[in-house]
Amino acid sequence: MPPSVYAKRTLLMLELGIKFLISYFIGSLMGAMIVGKLRGGVDIRTMGSGNAGGTNALRTQGFAFALGVVIIDIGKGFVGAGIVPGLEVPFVAADPNVSREWLTLSCAVAAVFGHVWPIYHRFRGGKGAATIVGTLIVLGPELILPLALVWAWVLVMSGYVGLASMAAAVSVPLWIGVTRLPDDQPLFIYTAVMAAFVIRWHRSNIQRMRDGTEHRNTRLMLFRRQHRSGDDEQT
Repeated sequence: MPPSVYAKRTLLMLELGIKFLISYFIGSLMGAMIVGKLRGGVDIRTMGSGNAGGTNALRTQGFAFALGVVIIDIGKGFVGAGIVPGLEVPFVAADPNVSREWLTLSCAVAAVFGHVWPIYHRFRGGKGAATIVGTLIVLGPELILPLALVWAWVLVMSGYVGLASMAAAVSVPLWIGVTRLPDDQPLFIYTAVMAAFVIRWHRSNIQRMRDGTEHRNTRLMLFRRQHRSGDDEQT
């Protein structure tokens, strides 16, 4: 390959890498840390479960704090998947050999990975659920309502937020697989990979559920049973 052609091809391939990094850096902006700074330096990673996500924010800081966290975490998923792929980056040409759909999915993955492993916070982040929702607003907005219904149903039946998040994540690729394959194969692959990661990122919750020490929000349960004292504190 002539040097000029090779250089041109290298420049074009920069688009995927640069936009992946931009989405990752955006994903690394942690809602919990931003809202915590505004609240006088609160770091919820030192409280409750130690997770920098909306559930721990709600448990330790209250509704208003948690709402701000969730809005930011969903928003960066939306920006990573919906805005970054179409950015005109100086000195980086659009690569005609890179599928726009796969570029968008790659940026979505980068935003989620940034949330879980944020470069600005020593790679200690959340578990990705809210940011994945933000990416789905772009990739498949019609999936949001079914996902939310599954999440709510599992939560009111079990009282476990982590279990609800895992069930909702798994339900999306299952639904796509049954109703929309092979037309939506890229989206199926993305949601299946994200579901696998969500389960992995919740493995500590799974272990606590097995041990009977996972925090259980009995107040939200539809069929509430009598639990031993202290269950609410362990939720």
